[in-house]
Amino acid sequence: MRSAGLFDLQVNGYAGVDFNDAALTADALDHALAAMRRSGVTACLPTLITAPEDVLADRFAALDAAVAASRLGPTMVPGYHLEGPFLNPAAGYAGCHPAAAMVLPNPAMVAHLSRGLRRPIRLLTLAPERNGAIGLIEWARSRGIVTAIGHSAADFGCVGQAADAGAALSTHLGNALPQPQPKFLNPLMAQLAEDRLHASFIADGIHVPPPALKVMLRAKGMARSILITDATAAAAASPGRYGFAGMEIERAADGSVRVPGSAVLAGSGLCLDQAVRNVVAWGLATTEQAIAMASTIPGALLGIALPDDTVEWDAELRPTVRGDGAR
Repeated sequence: MRSAGLFDLQVNGYAGVDFNDAALTADALDHALAAMRRSGVTACLPTLITAPEDVLADRFAALDAAVAASRLGPTMVPGYHLEGPFLNPAAGYAGCHPAAAMVLPNPAMVAHLSRGLRRPIRLLTLAPERNGAIGLIEWARSRGIVTAIGHSAADFGCVGQAADAGAALSTHLGNALPQPQPKFLNPLMAQLAEDRLHASFIADGIHVPPPALKVMLRAKGMARSILITDATAAAAASPGRYGFAGMEIERAADGSVRVPGSAVLAGSGLCLDQAVRNVVAWGLATTEQAIAMASTIPGALLGIALPDDTVEWDAELRPTVRGDGAR
């Protein structure tokens, strides 16, 4: 069968390359993007995580220059995902993001980081319970930036306010939540119950157990569910240690990626075609539904049309991308 190419909305790095590296080169980016194409991905949003504003500015400048000078970047990278620094810094919610670098939501900061970029910030993940977040969501919506809820303690009322303001997505729903949580009144339930939100999921069997993912897909509905990787430099790579936004992470033999010596997950080692195969193998979606969750559904959310018949899938759901992807 043939389908549109896969579109990963959240990828921090790939194949040994960290997109959060201020020394990122066009050659390194092409290496990562070529490896992503081998997994069926024809479009992605390179994702930068929480850091001080000046550090983020340097990282965006390097990333944007690498995209412009690369062979594959101009066709594969329609823009960027900024995950933070407007997140909840409390233990458990912060995840592997540096809590000390988290700040209150501020449109001026996003405008500053966007200034001079050849490609726009298209997706912004924040915690809507933080002071100023609702105003930032409204500001972003007026400028065509899709806003997502993530690393957040938002309750039902706050999630509703965020959706009223224009929030449209939950980032890696089910993750970046401390334990324990109240049985019913918790951020996971609040976001599942809000029908105006799409939700992205890391379907590696590590971030969310398959039976829990089954429940969440049923609650959210296939048409509002998106598969992402949250991949790091440890994706499409061997077990070992890698750099990620100035920290060290470790890929274990089971494919999990963590802060060394801790249980804290730090992105993933997942490839997007494997996420598609996983949800099919677990009986959670048909082949067509799984591919749509990784291609046309995220494309529609971002307002990006993906050409049909770009990827050919064999009987084992192994993809082959037609063409070399360059302009």
